Amino acid sequence: MDLTHKRILVTGGNGFLGRHVVQRLRTQGCTQVFAPRSSEYDLRDGAAVAALMRDTRPEVVIHLAALVGGIGANRERPAEFFYSNIMMGVQTIEQARLAGVEKFVIIGTVCAYPKFTPVPFREDDLWNGYPEETNAPYGLVKRLLLVQAQAYRQQYGFNAIYLLPTNLYGPGDNFDPRSSHVIPALIKKCVDAIEEGRDEIVVWGDGSPTREFLYVEDAAEGIVLATERYDKPDPVNLGSGAEISIRELVGMIARLTGFTGRIVWDTTKPNGQPRRCLDVSRAKREFGFQAHMDFEEGLRRTIEWYIAERRKGAQP
Repeated sequence: MDLTHKRILVTGGNGFLGRHVVQRLRTQGCTQVFAPRSSEYDLRDGAAVAALMRDTRPEVVIHLAALVGGIGANRERPAEFFYSNIMMGVQTIEQARLAGVEKFVIIGTVCAYPKFTPVPFREDDLWNGYPEETNAPYGLVKRLLLVQAQAYRQQYGFNAIYLLPTNLYGPGDNFDPRSSHVIPALIKKCVDAIEEGRDEIVVWGDGSPTREFLYVEDAAEGIVLATERYDKPDPVNLGSGAEISIRELVGMIARLTGFTGRIVWDTTKPNGQPRRCLDVSRAKREFGFQAHMDFEEGLRRTIEWYIAERRKGAQP
């Protein structure tokens, strides 16, 4: 699909990932990209979603809008994470079908995988168990959107594809400690400690879990490539294929921020899923996606961006 002359709606287009997807589309010459704010259209409201489709008349929808957060936010607000994400997803897909949208791109989550999935996670493993408990409501909602996409393809011929990105990071991430993910949370802890003269930071868990991270610009590239080139019902992982332990990650962030104090592990707090690392061969095979950013360089850029924003008073 040549996206250059398509009318493209990016829900969540003003969020962390959304801004990079919108920029990628515009860099490639797409001139009709719409990224309305949630204050303009509440995607949990079917009538608002129908109005959005009438107002923007999209030919392609990339659905990024979601209520997201780290382990703490998921534990405190599981009902909100379930309700908001299921309502946004189900209604946006249905209204897009009714509006005759040519292609619909659904962004899932690595949290949808079962808690004890063998590493590397293969797309065929998605239904082989229950997600990790701390984010199960969010992960299960995202699985259900895959079911909806496949059902709509079967009954209506609706061209919906489904992508499973791993944990994202990069400049522009959310650093609010009430809802941030692990990398921005750790960066903020280290920078706060340095500025306040504290000689220790406290980190949740015991450091043993592993995670895989994908630089946000790489993720945006993968999403746009899939939008252009992929048209099958099967889900596709988007990741870097590299695994790092939380203990190693903390050490790397401490070194890059200049924090030299003590790391205290709060083992009363949950570790989350034991391991996460994706098999990324399908994305490379189906639409030629491969991550480029070196992880340490990506962390350095993220830290530099955050420190610059703090100096401007623009970040918590």
